[in-house]
Amino acid sequence: MIDRKPTRERLQEVLYQAWSLSSSSLWTEENPARGQCGVTALVVHDWWGGEILKTETPGGWHFYNRLDGERIDFTASQFSAPIRYADIPSSREEAFADTNAEQYGYLKERVARLLADE
Repeated sequence: MIDRKPTRERLQEVLYQAWSLSSSSLWTEENPARGQCGVTALVVHDWWGGEILKTETPGGWHFYNRLDGERIDFTASQFSAPIRYADIPSSREEAFADTNAEQYGYLKERVARLLADE
C-alpha cells in the first residue's frame, strides 16, 4: 500500500474504476455504485480514517463516511432520489455486515493497486 492519501476526487475516480461484481453482487454497468456502500465505506475508512455513518433508505441501511467533519458519500449516485441523511454513527462491524470478506478484500486490493499505478 502506498503511504500518501489520495485526494477525494482521485479516490472517487479509482472507486468507479474498481467497483464490479467482485465488490458487490448488485453492481451493474448502468449503476456501478449500486450495492457498494458498505464495502466502500470500509475502504474509505482504511485510507482516510474518520467516521462511518449510516442512514436508513427504502432498501435498508446506507453506509458512508464523515471526514474532517464533512459527510462524504461516494456511493450516493446509486439512488434515483436525493438521500435524507440522518448521519447515525455506525461502525466497521455494521458496515462489514453489508458486505463479505471476499468483496472487501477485492475492493481494498483493487483500489490500492490502482493508486499504486500512478
